[in-house]
Amino acid sequence: MKTYKFKFLLIAICASLFVVGCSDDDDNVIEQVSCSDGIQNGDEEGVDCGGTACGPCISAFSGTFVQEDAMGRPGINTVFSSSDNIKNNFNTTIVSGRSGFTAGFEAQLEGYHDVYGTALGVDIDYEANILGLDAPTFAFVLSQTDALQVAPNGTTTYFDGTNALTGRTLSDDVIDISLTLMFGGTDGMRFDGNNGTPQLTSDGVGPGDRNFSLPFPYLETPNQ
Repeated sequence: MKTYKFKFLLIAICASLFVVGCSDDDDNVIEQVSCSDGIQNGDEEGVDCGGTACGPCISAFSGTFVQEDAMGRPGINTVFSSSDNIKNNFNTTIVSGRSGFTAGFEAQLEGYHDVYGTALGVDIDYEANILGLDAPTFAFVLSQTDALQVAPNGTTTYFDGTNALTGRTLSDDVIDISLTLMFGGTDGMRFDGNNGTPQLTSDGVGPGDRNFSLPFPYLETPNQ
């Protein structure tokens, strides 16, 4: 009887080893971990993140957040806000709520003309620009509509002589256009450096050797 039990036990052990061995052969498949399959697999710590293959998991945001910046034309705040406090307030105010900055922007616009007038020894006031905008209207556009519009079915340009502020292209000289709108007057040439006037409609910086029809960084192939 003991011999029979021993043989039975031996057979059972061998059978179990055989089954385990077969199962191991069937399941011994290397798992291909993907960090973009929407499944937490491998040693991922979350869905498609963490572990040895994927980037770290980012914890959910919590707490109170404050808008830091919402500007389509950043130079406006730099040029027309008269203090750091106003700059900060402008940055954190939604575009549709910026009408309160219009009067201050108009004062700055007129103030720049006063400064240049004093330097030249003459009285200089802002003159409606090439868009036909007088000082209050231009200040309103600068403050209240500080957002680049999108013209999917129109011309995208900062200003091309006809269309204005519908967006911008790489070749748009934003600074020169802004200076022209500020100091160019009705024809855009009021203070263009000619006829004894100061050059206020350009910063004198061109595109250099960049060719915007080329891929980034828009430079020609260097000479060998």
